[in-house]
Amino acid sequence: MTELDQALEILQQDRRDPQNQSQYYDLVLNSNFFIPTFEDTESEGAPAAAEENQVMPLILESDGDDYMMLFDTEERLQAWAGGEVSFVEVPGHVIAEMSAPPLHWALNVGTEYSKQFLPEEIAWLRESVEKCRAEAEGEGK
Repeated sequence: MTELDQALEILQQDRRDPQNQSQYYDLVLNSNFFIPTFEDTESEGAPAAAEENQVMPLILESDGDDYMMLFDTEERLQAWAGGEVSFVEVPGHVIAEMSAPPLHWALNVGTEYSKQFLPEEIAWLRESVEKCRAEAEGEGK
């Protein structure tokens, strides 16, 4: 059980407690996640996106919604993929900044600690990151 799993359990026990919400979402924004990436095999074994120094996250569709898969450990990612898979490791706050509606997140799929994030929830996380960044920049002047 990871720290994120523990925070999710506490959140699920009492979603109305602002302390539980704050603890969980703060941990999400400050954790690193493993994101499976799309591999374009057109160029001799090297992904085309990697050649251009770009990464293409693997986006899966389910019931008409697009999901970016996130895992809090490499082991969980590999278990979900059924073996080796290419991935990037990205901090939660960066994921929040780069995600735009109507994208959903699917965290730790295949475990008992999975969670879906709705676009509205992701937008709130992005706004929180932007607010913190603006406050930090204001203090640095």
